[in-house]
Amino acid sequence: MATEQLGPVLPRERGELSAAVIRYLGGQSTLPGSRAVRKADPYGDDLQLALYASYELHYRGFAGVDAALEWDPALLGVRSLLEGRFLDALRADATRHEAVDDALAELLVEPVDGTGVSHFLQDEGELWQVREYAAQRSLYHLKEADPHAWVLPRLWGRAKAGMAAVEFDEFGAGRAERVHAQLFADLMTDLGLETAYGHYLNAGSAQMLATVNLMSLFGLHRALRGSLVGHFAAVEITSSPGSRRLASAMNRTGAGPAAEFFYSEHVEADAVHEQVVRREVIAGLLKEEPHLEADVAFGIDATGHLEGRLADCLLASWRTGASSLRTGS
Repeated sequence: MATEQLGPVLPRERGELSAAVIRYLGGQSTLPGSRAVRKADPYGDDLQLALYASYELHYRGFAGVDAALEWDPALLGVRSLLEGRFLDALRADATRHEAVDDALAELLVEPVDGTGVSHFLQDEGELWQVREYAAQRSLYHLKEADPHAWVLPRLWGRAKAGMAAVEFDEFGAGRAERVHAQLFADLMTDLGLETAYGHYLNAGSAQMLATVNLMSLFGLHRALRGSLVGHFAAVEITSSPGSRRLASAMNRTGAGPAAEFFYSEHVEADAVHEQVVRREVIAGLLKEEPHLEADVAFGIDATGHLEGRLADCLLASWRTGASSLRTGS
């Protein structure tokens, strides 16, 4: 048995599904059946943590957990049930466009009176809220480019070349200190946060887990390669203007130079990435596989849907002076 030593510790359970999966990873208990999965809230804490834990085996794993469980047939069967429940809900709730141009058009126009998280933090956010935002987003940013890399063997031609070019930048263009996950860890250091991978898993909301699970879901399935490209496009297109506001928020709250740099770096870089993703990755993919257009549009829509749910969660807490973290960490 080869156990993982460098991954995070197993998280605390949040319900029947997550308890069964976490205990199974620890070498005990049995896995939940389809009835338990069907009853679960597809966006809720319990299902999202169970799904996150099963996906984490494809990243760094968990300390003390058998590495062979990554391909355990029983666990993969339960993961498939969890994915199906999540994906069915997304298809029902998030699908808004069939045409990619229509989906992209909404992303390319900034609202005059924006009310999202980056607007809030720029205009009125306090340092404690900036810290909470970084703690939540660390579950995403410390693995940000990894699931997108899984799509590379499933693309070819212009789409592959464009995707690889953007990923090269995300991974620091050959310089370890410039890997974007490392730059985010530097941001966390400025904010006095723990930088260990997965440290804030117990504090992360269901809405935050869902945004990470989405990119894992799309990245791990060849059949969802079009949706992964749509997700990637949504992230890159919305990043530059949002990063400009967040850089301003870091400056205004005195978060620190590394915190401000993480976002200011993304303003220019992601403006370039947006063009590459639209003109090479999406256009190249749809030239080769035009039947994937609805999938790309769905990836864009699903990303916006889950980011909207996360924003609602954060802002609902902050506007009442409450913490958005599950544990108050």
